[in-house]
Amino acid sequence: MTGIDWEDPFCGEGNNCFRIGTDPEGNAYIAVAGQEEHHLTDSREALRALILGIKAGQADHLL
Repeated sequence: MTGIDWEDPFCGEGNNCFRIGTDPEGNAYIAVAGQEEHHLTDSREALRALILGIKAGQADHLL
């Protein structure tokens, strides 16, 4: 995708992998690895809070 800088995939246990990206305007994106054309967009702060919650075990069922 043009304009989105995607990070390396983050993979949980099993086959659950996703990627996070940002654009020059500060928007954040999240997508299943390999399917970046079907992404969700939100603020960087909202996606950061989501990822921190997942890593803290508060929402591991999402992975």
